[in-house]
Amino acid sequence: MLDTTPGEPAVPAPAPVPVAEEPRGCLFALSQPPLMIFLGVIGGLLLLAALHDLFLL
Repeated sequence: MLDTTPGEPAVPAPAPVPVAEEPRGCLFALSQPPLMIFLGVIGGLLLLAALHDLFLL
């Protein structure tokens, strides 16, 4: 228990800790243009390879 006799100084409350930003997730990462360009190029190459396999081989 906390002793609150009148002769003792009160303990000051701790300073509020600033709230850290929430971690950004996958949707934030997908909103970045360089990543979307990279994923588009990789997806395009996979599509071209699939079409090549389907129609030319």
